[in-house]
Amino acid sequence: MDMNLGMRPEIRALLDRVAAMIRDEIAPLEAEYHAEVNKGDRWQYTPRQAEILEGLKARAKSAGLWNFWLTDREAGPGLSTVEYAYFAEEMGKSPLAPEVFNCNAPDTGNMEVFHKYGTPAMKARWLAPLLAGEIRSAYLMTEPDVASSDATNIAMSCVREGDHYVLDGEKWWSSGAGDPRCAVYIVMVRTGGEDLPKHQRHSMIVVPAATPGIEKLRAMEVYGHDDAPHGHMHLRFTGVRVPVENLLLGEGRGFEIAQGRLGPGRIHHCMRAIGQAEAALGMLCRRSLSREAFGKPLAQLGANYDIIAECRMEIEQARLLCLKAAWMMDRGDARAAAPWIHKIKVVAPRVALKVIDEAVQMFGAQGISQDVPLSAMWHHVRTLRLADGPDAVHRRQVAREELRRHTQARV
Repeated sequence: MDMNLGMRPEIRALLDRVAAMIRDEIAPLEAEYHAEVNKGDRWQYTPRQAEILEGLKARAKSAGLWNFWLTDREAGPGLSTVEYAYFAEEMGKSPLAPEVFNCNAPDTGNMEVFHKYGTPAMKARWLAPLLAGEIRSAYLMTEPDVASSDATNIAMSCVREGDHYVLDGEKWWSSGAGDPRCAVYIVMVRTGGEDLPKHQRHSMIVVPAATPGIEKLRAMEVYGHDDAPHGHMHLRFTGVRVPVENLLLGEGRGFEIAQGRLGPGRIHHCMRAIGQAEAALGMLCRRSLSREAFGKPLAQLGANYDIIAECRMEIEQARLLCLKAAWMMDRGDARAAAPWIHKIKVVAPRVALKVIDEAVQMFGAQGISQDVPLSAMWHHVRTLRLADGPDAVHRRQVAREELRRHTQARV
């Protein structure tokens, strides 16, 4: 089968409009938006923040630049996953852009869950306002007391009592749970005992964020940054009662839902990481040409030509691998696509980190300061090497797939 990694002409024109809006309308407001975080309550949006964000969202929505992640569906513009990769890369160049176009994590993954597995009532109550960009959501999986990279360890108790489930336990790194607009959680819980196979012991349940018994213990810091007002929260559930109809699909089907959610989410992260690498390389090159030392532009000093060349080549390789994974997803065989998603989940953040770090070096001390966005980009992409599974877990899956080619033995 021929592998088409390009875009239809009408989709290319749509991408050009997105790129123009990011360049001309979103990027010029980013510094002002982020400067507002430290004014008053860090966990509330200031009037100016809300004005900037909601104004941009309204303009994007009215222009039809909205919900691009809805690939091949009547509700969205009908992009293929390959085509969406180019949009996500462009949006990755701006920290505000994904939300402006309603393509932000973790909401896209949660919307996938509601779309694929939600009841009509869930779709009306949660999916519709998420698609409209009116609320935010969070996905609660990781726990502080178990090695959550092996999700069979997830231990949050979920016990049925009559027409309710009762949840007890803790979750952390719950991205977006600090946002005052976060209205709903999708939570991985344990419903089965040791008598069941390991992958049938867990379930997914929908929990309104305002349910009594949920306590925000703290905001987790990423290299000293709390990411307010979005936040990565540490939550405690104590006797949290949720109607039984909030369980997705049924008891024991949590891993089935998780795989349906995490595959697209992982590749979307990688697409945006490539965009961040492109942004960092652009900053690096402009700095190397505009700054002089020892009588020469920085570009001509040391190994900087080689550094720039290596960055460009590695970005191109990472993009091609990402597009191959997207193409595999478009073929509709999730099992066949999985190894490619695992590969790019390791490669894209690693390449982006390298390029960002080289840009920091080119900027010198300014590169780690608040005057340029590189330090924020670095800690975001470094976190991505843990989000949706650490590198080691993805490499393990790639290696197991490779070894199957050479042996019939169980690996």
